[in-house]
Amino acid sequence: MRATLRVVDSISEWTAKVISWLAVALILVLVFDVVERYVFGGATVWAYETAVMLGGTIYVMGWTYVHRMREHIRVDIFYVHLSLRKQVIIDIVGTLLFLLPLLYVMIDTSIFYMMRAWKISEVLAETFWYPPAGPFRTMVVVGLFLFTLQVVAHLIRDFYQLVRNKAYD
Repeated sequence: MRATLRVVDSISEWTAKVISWLAVALILVLVFDVVERYVFGGATVWAYETAVMLGGTIYVMGWTYVHRMREHIRVDIFYVHLSLRKQVIIDIVGTLLFLLPLLYVMIDTSIFYMMRAWKISEVLAETFWYPPAGPFRTMVVVGLFLFTLQVVAHLIRDFYQLVRNKAYD
């Protein structure tokens, strides 16, 4: 089990390293668009939708790494003052009651939209560039699956912490 959890963790870390380069691409696209617009007086049709797709991919793929590092947002007013055991109980209950059902709905919905996008050759229509929607929608599904893997890995660690009263690894 430890090896499996380490593989999930390494996938999260590797994905974050690869996806972080999309931030560079996003900056380059936006800089190009600004220079084109304000220096040369032209406009790019593709820059806005490219930025949205890059940004969305960074977000959805980044959730996995953020959860891996346990850097997600909490209401720390009460949480930090609780014992480690109570924090673990809150994490387990929150994951089981809220996060996993939410992920189920998000994955189910995103798979539907991804399959439809590939089936009907859907295009994004924010601008008249009309890029294909399938690749972006696929990245959302992949990101949600990776996030779910990391959530389950943390849930296993939290249950171990609760039962054994010591860290899993």
